[in-house]
Amino acid sequence: MVRFEDISTPARLAEPGEGIGRDELSLAARNHGLPLEALRYDLTPPGLHYVLTHYDIPYAEDADWALTIGGHVERPLRLDMDELRSYPAVTTRVTMECAGNGRALLSPRPVSQPWLVEAVGTADWTGVPLWALLAEAGVRDGAVDAVFTGADHGIERGVEQDYQRALPIETATAEEILVAYAMNGAPLPPQHGRPLRLVVPGWYGMAHVKWLRDITIAAAPFTGFQQATAYRLRQEPDEPGEPVTRIAPRALMVPPGFPDFMSRARVVRPGDHTLEGRAWSGHAPVTAVDVSTDDGRTWHPAALDASDDHRWAWRRWHFTWTAALGTHVLCARATDAEGRTQPLTQPWNRGGFANNLVQRVPVHCTGP
Repeated sequence: MVRFEDISTPARLAEPGEGIGRDELSLAARNHGLPLEALRYDLTPPGLHYVLTHYDIPYAEDADWALTIGGHVERPLRLDMDELRSYPAVTTRVTMECAGNGRALLSPRPVSQPWLVEAVGTADWTGVPLWALLAEAGVRDGAVDAVFTGADHGIERGVEQDYQRALPIETATAEEILVAYAMNGAPLPPQHGRPLRLVVPGWYGMAHVKWLRDITIAAAPFTGFQQATAYRLRQEPDEPGEPVTRIAPRALMVPPGFPDFMSRARVVRPGDHTLEGRAWSGHAPVTAVDVSTDDGRTWHPAALDASDDHRWAWRRWHFTWTAALGTHVLCARATDAEGRTQPLTQPWNRGGFANNLVQRVPVHCTGP
């Protein structure tokens, strides 16, 4: 008899010198990141937005879908898609990033989805403010957590489960959180949660539950697998760790010039080049981006595009670089309004979470 814990070796670290394995390759083939040249788009086209799916993509049709809201409430609700669309719609531009972005760059490497730096995207999400649904249901005194259940089902570390995450009730009732049914003005694509998903601006992607089918208000802290076991910042496997929550500041650069096919190494010609990219933080607005063209030894301020009304979306930055013959390592570093900035030396944790080490882009400047 096969036991679930025998199916895979979960939550392990790669051995010294161990390359990407077949299990990681299979995850990388199912999930995909943003091609960094697509940072030029204010809004990421849905097919270029990063995707992480824990289990299978559920097959869902609008006509068969309903969202239930229950638990510690006065009036349990069951809302079909037509009823959800009858509420006043809100559209919010949100930059979403996977909590494991950058994991594959760590040493030792946590064995999981092997992201480099591309697990990000920005979209206009349209839906119903969560607070409006909770107000109609009537959250009772003593509520602690709102628990969100998706239709995706599978096994992690021997535990069979629906994908579930919770938010503290004071977070769940914040005005910016959406129960979304559209992305960039069109119905959600299947890989992005069709027909319904949660959008939690400022939080890493694990909080944005896809294929949302139930919200349960709980009078006690939620201790499900994705809350109490996964997505924790730990140094050792047996410590409780700190929960992963808001997105740490990050700047990414559009790789300049043109690439080698296999290595993706960049090539430019001598002369002036506009370096550009995007920067964001889930804690506070980005207020500065600095650029280095000598692997972090010296830094220069980049120009930030004027701030707009999109509090939860990335900002464009640009910088003029005069390239000389030779090999250069370009870097970008974001700082937010609360003084958080990106580290030059990467802190490590067993899950490879909240990794916001500065990006390094090797560039070869050659003659004609």
